Amino acid sequence: MNSTSLMAMAERFLGALKHCQILQMRVTHADAEGMTLILPWSQRIVGNPQTGAVHGGALTTLLDTTCGMATLCALPRFEVCPTLDLRIDYMHPAEQGKDIFGHAQCYRVTRDVIFTRGSAYQDDPARPICQVVGTFMRLGHDVRGGIDFGSRLEEGEA
Repeated sequence: MNSTSLMAMAERFLGALKHCQILQMRVTHADAEGMTLILPWSQRIVGNPQTGAVHGGALTTLLDTTCGMATLCALPRFEVCPTLDLRIDYMHPAEQGKDIFGHAQCYRVTRDVIFTRGSAYQDDPARPICQVVGTFMRLGHDVRGGIDFGSRLEEGEA
């Protein structure tokens, strides 16, 4: 899949996730090497109003979504891949008023599981706010008993 069609599919996928719409997350980059999303700074992601610290749930949402969407970069076709496990190591708090980027890549794909890793950062990817590793279950292209969401994404209907 070329980068242009991958970006389009990623944008449709992200647009179908209501919680990501509320947080105004956007795709900034998608290619065979991985996925990058942006979580714009806003007061709604602040978890501690006294310090301005970002809520861990907002960072978890960014990284789970980024890692999950990185599966699009590693697979030849869309597959439903729910999160099996997600581990986040927090390094330091985010700076107030600055957007947060999430980047993830798949480093191993097996018949049943996809392994991902990534980080959240603001100005410098070499200075992550937190790092993440995640595993995602492969359910296959066709989902039995429900809508084949993958075909809808590939066809631009989502």
